[in-house]
Amino acid sequence: MRHFLTLADFSKEELLEMIDLAVKIKKQTKNGEFVPYLEKQTLGMIFEKSSTRTRVSFEVGIYQLGGIGLFLSSKDLQLGRGEPLKDTARVISSMVDMVMIRTYKQSDLEEFAKYSKVPVINGLTDSYHPVQLMTDYLTMLEFGKADNPVAAYVGDGNNMAHSWLNLAAILGFELRVATPKGYECDEAVVKHALEMAQKSGAKITFSNNPKEAVKDADVVTTDTWVSMGQEDEKEKRIKDFAGFMVDSDLMKLAKDDAIFLHCLPAYRGYEVSEEVLEKYADVVFTEAENRLHAQKGIMVWLDSKRGEK
Repeated sequence: MRHFLTLADFSKEELLEMIDLAVKIKKQTKNGEFVPYLEKQTLGMIFEKSSTRTRVSFEVGIYQLGGIGLFLSSKDLQLGRGEPLKDTARVISSMVDMVMIRTYKQSDLEEFAKYSKVPVINGLTDSYHPVQLMTDYLTMLEFGKADNPVAAYVGDGNNMAHSWLNLAAILGFELRVATPKGYECDEAVVKHALEMAQKSGAKITFSNNPKEAVKDADVVTTDTWVSMGQEDEKEKRIKDFAGFMVDSDLMKLAKDDAIFLHCLPAYRGYEVSEEVLEKYADVVFTEAENRLHAQKGIMVWLDSKRGEK
């Protein structure tokens, strides 16, 4: 049995297998063909952090695969009343076929997976957002930017930045990360990514200069400056991130045919300008839809690996 906790748990070949499945299943869906790959299976969806895209994409995705999604808010579970996580994992995993968790701590996700009898998927933690990066790569593929791209990540050294590091390091492409001083990526995550990059041939660089990162890039991406749980830091972060908005002037430094990605929700006038978001709306909202298809590929792949270590 395999879990989907971080991209670093997989080989390049495995990640591309999932992407191939996503491409195949998306094509089938667009043709009105709903193959019941996960017929009569139940996906337990545990939400400690709220979401628009994660809930809709997983719930619709399991339904289109022939199963059913069960929404479980942490407020409604005994978790919210102090039941040990390992007990909740044992109980829920005895009744469902797969679990998706969207939570704060990566350690909580990993503990749940340790005691789970079924595959567990990371729907987001404060450390990583791997399903989003599979979505982003699927979008890059569709827009012709998956062949040895130069990608630039501009903004907070957060879970999105960490997952971009993992993706680049595994697949072997160039990634430039630009963060404000004091908002760099986690040192342990960086160290691991650079170790993986040595094997894949990926080129990963870090700076505090967005212009340097974006120059001649094929893909430019960013994320909100204020994530859930950081609301009390909003004013300080807005000040600290001055100069890191992806606006038209910054995008002009990228290649003429570059694309812009954003995992959404986007806060116009902060991490991205209204003009840039609307200019690249076709890409960004294709990316949003692709959460549905990428996650179906992940779920079908995990189901195929039951019985494996």
